[in-house]
Amino acid sequence: MTKNIKKSNKSKKKKEPTLEDILKYEIAEELGLMDKIEKVGWGGLTAKESGRIGGLITVRKREMMKKKDNK
Repeated sequence: MTKNIKKSNKSKKKKEPTLEDILKYEIAEELGLMDKIEKVGWGGLTAKESGRIGGLITVRKREMMKKKDNK
């Protein structure tokens, strides 16, 4: 029999936030959802709330790409 060996979480590095991560937090703050996220986490959002955040991320990324292409 082999024993299950648990790995220490101490060796995990914190990942750098991506553009999507940054936008997600900004938009959640603007929509007034940060209190809910802090209490129940991202999984506690309704499909409507998650969809709104995802849609706004897409819109902002498109706007950023247009600005970048116009320069």
